[in-house]
Amino acid sequence: MKGMPEERTILAAEYIIEKGATVRAAAKKFGVSKSTVHKDVSERLRKINPALFLEVKAVLEKNKQERHIRGGNATKEKYAKLR
Repeated sequence: MKGMPEERTILAAEYIIEKGATVRAAAKKFGVSKSTVHKDVSERLRKINPALFLEVKAVLEKNKQERHIRGGNATKEKYAKLR
């Protein structure tokens, strides 16, 4: 969904809130880059729908705080598969 940035922005924001998704997961879902999703939900969304922006911001902050845990789990799984 590369065209229609306003529509893509709202859909990505709703997806992130509903699934608790990361920017990377949303980018994969909508077939755009992480940079595009990040710009959509951090800049465009603030202008389009400030209330939705605050909800997305909360989810992304939570994801940022948990990032090191996901990375550790990914490494753990990687080496478990090698055994």
